Amino acid sequence: MLKSIMIKTILLIVTTFLLSGCVNKHGVSAKYYSDCEEYYDLQGYYHKKCGEDDIVTYKEMGEFFKKKDEKPKGNVW
Repeated sequence: MLKSIMIKTILLIVTTFLLSGCVNKHGVSAKYYSDCEEYYDLQGYYHKKCGEDDIVTYKEMGEFFKKKDEKPKGNVW
């Protein structure tokens, strides 16, 4: 009994460590660090594009878990 609990706990911890390497500051991706493209345009404005290689972003996760309230379609009476 105790041995099976220890095995399950160890497997859970190992799985957590293996999957935590794919989480970065933008979301979940295949790499720990996202590739960022930084450049200045001809007018001198700074641009930075990051997180395009992410599988799921934190913004997408937040929109998925938002509670969507149904609005009434018309008068009840």
